[in-house]
Amino acid sequence: MIKKLSNKDKIDWLNFINSNEKLNDKDIYEKKNRSDKLEKIIDLHGYSLENANKAIDEFIKICFSQKISKITVITGKGSRSKNKDNPYQSENFSILKYSVPEHIKTSSNLMKMIKKINFEDIENSSKGSFDIFLRKIKV
Repeated sequence: MIKKLSNKDKIDWLNFINSNEKLNDKDIYEKKNRSDKLEKIIDLHGYSLENANKAIDEFIKICFSQKISKITVITGKGSRSKNKDNPYQSENFSILKYSVPEHIKTSSNLMKMIKKINFEDIENSSKGSFDIFLRKIKV
């Protein structure tokens, strides 16, 4: 089935292509809160455990160097994880929600940059994200 584009859609598309407007990366974006503390968010949905750990390592290092004060890590709740069906894997550590914070805690290099991890969010079964608060760089 072929649908025809309306003239308005064609004009909108041409305007978008010719503009300098950029699309936001859904995985990583930043925002400023009221107190002008820079925050960043990373979305790890769909990452394998190995790739999620690599991504969070790099992301924390970059945020620390950019003087970001808070990172929100979106892991998902793990309710649709296919690993839950495998009785030979630990349910708690096959899901990014639990394994990513555990990876961070066991990395002494990362923990030197971190002031606090909000573990209450990790334990809350209705939340699919948690916050990391970074230390300030000592000059």
